Amino acid sequence: MTALATTDAPSRAASVQKVVSKGGIEAWLVEDYAVPLIALECAFKGGAAQDPEGKPGAATLLAGLLDEGAGALDADAFHQALDEDAIELSFSADRDVLGGRMQTLSRNAERAFELLRLAVNEARLDAEPFARVTSQMMASLKREANDPDYVAGRTFRALSYPNHPYGLPVRGDLVSLPDLTRNDLLDLRRRLLARDSLKIAVVGAIDAATLGAYLDQAFGDLPAHGDLVAIPDQLFTGEGRRQVVDLDIPQSTIRFGRQGIGRKDPDFIAATVVNHILGGGIFSARLFREVREKRGLAYSVYSQLVTFDHGAMLTGGTSTKNERVAESLSVIEEQIRDLSENGPTGEELDKARKYLIGSYALRFDTSTKIAGQLVHLQTDGFDVDYLDARNQWIAAVTMDDAKRVCKRLFGDGHLLVAIAGRPENL
Repeated sequence: MTALATTDAPSRAASVQKVVSKGGIEAWLVEDYAVPLIALECAFKGGAAQDPEGKPGAATLLAGLLDEGAGALDADAFHQALDEDAIELSFSADRDVLGGRMQTLSRNAERAFELLRLAVNEARLDAEPFARVTSQMMASLKREANDPDYVAGRTFRALSYPNHPYGLPVRGDLVSLPDLTRNDLLDLRRRLLARDSLKIAVVGAIDAATLGAYLDQAFGDLPAHGDLVAIPDQLFTGEGRRQVVDLDIPQSTIRFGRQGIGRKDPDFIAATVVNHILGGGIFSARLFREVREKRGLAYSVYSQLVTFDHGAMLTGGTSTKNERVAESLSVIEEQIRDLSENGPTGEELDKARKYLIGSYALRFDTSTKIAGQLVHLQTDGFDVDYLDARNQWIAAVTMDDAKRVCKRLFGDGHLLVAIAGRPENL
């Protein structure tokens, strides 16, 4: 597998071609003939946020059925066709996108793109795979019903974005899944799978002209325009609230968070640096040092910035013994307040910038990673120049920037906290 750029190749953006097919379908292409493989990632904007009202899980179920039979091929025949030519094809749904991933040997490209065409245009949604995939999703949810990580996360999301699609479970729940019908999925497919919301990235042993023809073959028959429901922008809610879900287990799982900073906000890059200092780093983060190393309260603790198309949050989590939940939360809140009031040290800022710049290349060390990153940039609304500018922006974050954004991001330090377990003395 190839890396998009190395220390000897200063520009990642220069490696990317924008290919536009005769039918007007655009893809970002990185040609690489080191191995005879082609990796493709695609994404349709919309995702689980477009689930029918009262029926969360529809987009996830639809994604799970796109490769379960299409055109003249039923589920068994479709999977056999993939296996015969060692083609990997899968689909998944997130809150803002429904995505697909394909990998094939270059000699099997024609067959791979034909199977991709069938999946996105002619998925059968037959009764047997519909029932089977629904049953698999429900079985997974039943197993997770007493999993503290799942319970804390589900509770946290519901409280973060009440009465909004972002607060609903992407995979649905045990009530909504049995109510989904084939007509629900047909309507969702009609609204989601369209050329105007399609983003594509391809990496590997294929040239622009050949790719252009395959793009028209695979995606050219899709509707020109989708029919997405408008999703309102939403602020994070619940800061200062603590919600406990009782589970009879010796260790509690904690999720915490507050309003974040959007990916297109001028302060987002500085917020990325600041979050790394708080809990995004592995061994250098304050939360790791204070919660794990100094006090032994937890094995792991983290924070991260999460951005959606219509919202953003700072979130984090840890797991600890029930009797140490209160102490763990106190330490976490203390570190957030200290960063808000005083900002980071010069050493913390320097380490964070160096790590974020140096580790960026690890996102581009395989063809599949490169394709994924390129589609991610497109769905987030960035151009290819971001590939070069990002590290320059990280390096340019000053102490004044960091202190200002600490105050903005961490504010008064109040957090929404969701806990699954039986915390003591909280």
